[in-house]
Amino acid sequence: MHRPLQVLGYLMLAIVLRFVLHKLIARFTQRTASESARGPLLLRPLRDRAPATLKSSILAERRRQRAKTIGSVLESGVSVVILAWFVLSVLDVIGINVTPFIASAGIVGVALGFGAQNLVRDFLSGIFMLLEDQYGVGDIVDLGEATGTVESVGLRVTTVRDINGTVWYCRNGEVLRVGNMSQGFAVAVLDLPVAHTANLDEACAVAERATLAVVASGDFEDDLLGAPEMLGVNAVSADTVTIRITVKTRPGRQWAVQRRVHREILQAFDDAGVKAPYPQGRQGGMQSDMTV
Repeated sequence: MHRPLQVLGYLMLAIVLRFVLHKLIARFTQRTASESARGPLLLRPLRDRAPATLKSSILAERRRQRAKTIGSVLESGVSVVILAWFVLSVLDVIGINVTPFIASAGIVGVALGFGAQNLVRDFLSGIFMLLEDQYGVGDIVDLGEATGTVESVGLRVTTVRDINGTVWYCRNGEVLRVGNMSQGFAVAVLDLPVAHTANLDEACAVAERATLAVVASGDFEDDLLGAPEMLGVNAVSADTVTIRITVKTRPGRQWAVQRRVHREILQAFDDAGVKAPYPQGRQGGMQSDMTV
């Protein structure tokens, strides 16, 4: 009579233990940024690399997805451990030797590990990626074959939308390196080609003045993190001398700054008479020779 009571007691204990632990996990993962500026409690001990320029809604969604995914892993782990403990305890109460079952479970685990190693690799990579916060919703990343904005992050797959609107589903286990363009700061790099016959000192001065004019306009006041840096001649080819100038910006804003500065420098070069590497006359001559 005592054996059914023991089994019932183990069952009740397993149910209560699972319920309590799942509630605790939910308590630590379901606090959103709207409830606390610091985000879910589960993420507070972990490093958060989210850029400060993200909108509050995107930042909240990023933290919610990260906490939800980690929480689901914890809940699944708790359920598996409690179920295994309950089954082994019941078998022991009934009087069945559990040692062969443990050995068989080990063999089955090894077989599943070999058979589903790609799936296991995806999940393990996803877990470490989430814990380290390598990227999240709203980040602009380069994952090798796919480059674009992260739309969702899961344990097995990361979804990225590129500049053409194409959605890429990237398996986490196949991501060998991540280039994140939304962390810390960014640099707008401008490579300016001029002709060999151009006055390089004048070209550098004109480009720097045009860049400083963009900075002084105030259009990118919140995006710029430092003064422009003229690096001078960066490369020389048979037809072109390339001048490089850089501007430190907030993450994700380097392209907007780059486009505006390029436009202003082009106009300044035209006004100052800085020669382009391919004069119109030469192009016309080449076209005439080809026509003949």
